[in-house]
Amino acid sequence: MTSTYNLARMNMFLHGIVPENQKLHNGDTLDGDWPTGEETDFNMVLMNPPYSAKWSAAAGFLQDERFSDYGVLAPKSKADYAFLLHGLYHLKNNGTMAIVLPHGVLFRGAAEGKIREKLLRSGNIYAIIGLPANLFYNTSIPTCIIILKKHREGRDVLFIDASKKFDKGKKQNTMTDEHIDSIINLYHKRETVEKESFLASFEDIEKNDFNLNIPRYVENFEKEEEIDLNTLLTDMKKTDEEIEQVQGEFLTLLKDLTSSDETIMSSLNELIGMIER
Repeated sequence: MTSTYNLARMNMFLHGIVPENQKLHNGDTLDGDWPTGEETDFNMVLMNPPYSAKWSAAAGFLQDERFSDYGVLAPKSKADYAFLLHGLYHLKNNGTMAIVLPHGVLFRGAAEGKIREKLLRSGNIYAIIGLPANLFYNTSIPTCIIILKKHREGRDVLFIDASKKFDKGKKQNTMTDEHIDSIINLYHKRETVEKESFLASFEDIEKNDFNLNIPRYVENFEKEEEIDLNTLLTDMKKTDEEIEQVQGEFLTLLKDLTSSDETIMSSLNELIGMIER
């Protein structure tokens, strides 16, 4: 989209990138791949594509080098894995990629499940970070960051649950530097930390049928305090006594009221009778 392209250019200028270092192109990322003949293998790929966007998913893409190794294409109604595979294809062998996507990519089946399994068997998925809801301007849903490597030793996956690391705002939640630093520390430690992260072996993931839903691996359930029934009953009895006392005082006040208007007195007596029942 032209508007997205122009926003990208503005972002570059705002971050101090000089024009000669800005290599931006406006085109259909999926249908046209890279629109020029320049080198397109990168040390790092960072993507925040439109979530669950529609694309053609034409059969011819099964011969496209970006998608041909997987035997299936991302569904027409959800191009999430098409964007992911596009980015991974353009990554150098020793490169790292991060892509922001909705949580559905972690557990949806059919073609997406087959692509996910292939990525996991190849060791491409390195880490998954669950983010808080209502973090981005364009959506209120919770999202996740998937970190991928082109080639690496091992097939374990680090899961980080950062869904509670945010400051709540009126319209939008925000993550502070402290929240971000804690996530980075968990990422670099790459180990299991209770209620925060879990380093899953390939066998763990295989047992879960290649489902990467974060709660399957990181348990962040907060156990509620046990209720003391005796204390609760005592509090309820005390509350009943206080209500009865206030009601008695209120009745006394009502009975002290008088009026020369018979209609008002009739209504007043009716109210007193209802309370005394």
